[in-house]
Amino acid sequence: MKNYIYKCSNCGAEFSPAEIENDFVYLCPRCGKAEKNKPLVGVLEIEYDYSEIAKEYDKEQFLNFSPGQFWLYEKLWPIDFTKTNREIFVRLALPRLQLFRYTLKNREVFIQDETRNPTLSYKDRASSLVALKAIELGIREIAAASTGNAGSSLAGICARLGLTSRIYVPKNIPEAKRVQIESYGAKLEIINGDYDAAFDACLEDSNINRWYNRNTAYNPLTIEGKKSAAFDIFISTKGEIPDYIFVPVGDGVIISGLFKGFNELLKLGWIKKLPRLVAVQAEGSNALVRYLKESVFDFKPAHTIADSISAGAPRNLFLAAKAVTESRGFALSVTDEEILNAQEEFIAATGIVCEPSSASVYAAYSKLVKQNKLGKDANILLLITGNGLKDIDSLKASLANSSETPAISKRILPGLTTATQYSGLPLPFPIRVSAGFLVTGLSGNILIQTLAPLLTCLVIATLAASIC
Repeated sequence: MKNYIYKCSNCGAEFSPAEIENDFVYLCPRCGKAEKNKPLVGVLEIEYDYSEIAKEYDKEQFLNFSPGQFWLYEKLWPIDFTKTNREIFVRLALPRLQLFRYTLKNREVFIQDETRNPTLSYKDRASSLVALKAIELGIREIAAASTGNAGSSLAGICARLGLTSRIYVPKNIPEAKRVQIESYGAKLEIINGDYDAAFDACLEDSNINRWYNRNTAYNPLTIEGKKSAAFDIFISTKGEIPDYIFVPVGDGVIISGLFKGFNELLKLGWIKKLPRLVAVQAEGSNALVRYLKESVFDFKPAHTIADSISAGAPRNLFLAAKAVTESRGFALSVTDEEILNAQEEFIAATGIVCEPSSASVYAAYSKLVKQNKLGKDANILLLITGNGLKDIDSLKASLANSSETPAISKRILPGLTTATQYSGLPLPFPIRVSAGFLVTGLSGNILIQTLAPLLTCLVIATLAASIC
């Protein structure tokens, strides 16, 4: 007998796993609605018998688990792990070391670094659980709508597990994310519209073709998968969870998943209070901020450089709002200019190449520190959810937005008189290719023409070494 049930977040109705899983039911059968350009109604959550789980694991045992290996505590997941070859779990493992301490703005903070996950984003937590459920149910094809990260995540996880993925993306998807999706062999559908249009198109085609759907919040396992970060933070901090967690918010699934994970730790009696969740949105995509102020959803098309949190109609709006209010947190928005400035500053200060959505949390943190709105003794965690190399254009924009011009050194080897661009090879940062000689490229893509073939090989080797 399975140890969990599905419960409607809207009407409270409860359903057995068979009622939901056997016939591709995603939202509440009684009140669920998925309407265009509106948040989902009747999102299902998964609940367990926590008294029984407490008999399986105690706090000290749980704290000895390794972060990034969610299958080690099977009872907290709606998965029958006996139906999966356990040897594939290692393909889903996240880095064991995820949490780092930095001094930023003259105070110590935690950084939860998700940029080194299998496909370089937080979304792998949800995709892994969805894929395992598909395998359990005998399903081989999964569809999802995405601004980029969820799509590349599902495509990559499916490739690792031998499944087929169909990804629906808006026309303005960053090129690096599109290329990543295609490289995994996914069947890509580029929609002539924004993310909200891609979400709706994916739902329609999935219903017609009977594909398993991973759309965020629509599939309850996306929320469930994203709670795993709460467990990893709990383990990494040895149970001393932070007071505040800054979370980038688009559709609202990451923040509601985090809330669910910490709430389960509270129900198990392993923590005494919830961390306060700070929802950070881009000013041009701030539906949650507006909803918390006005208690009414009003659709406005999203416009922001932070594509990963660009959602005019956050599908998990209501549970995201619940996560903020019940954790005694709050929400705020930051401008694209603040995001770009924060991206440049954060990367230079930490060495973690984050994308704009993640930079938004540093922008919000910086703003609140400047305004003295965070207690001086408060423990703070910044959740960095995606790798900046997946959106090169935004990285270029953050550099172009900089008020400081990097120092450029140009030196020519003895006996050489010309320096020019060779074969269009871009050099976005200085690279030393021989003793006493520096090739630079932030302005000019300089290469030595006479020794171009040799230098090109040296540059490529150096680039490969720096990336690895």
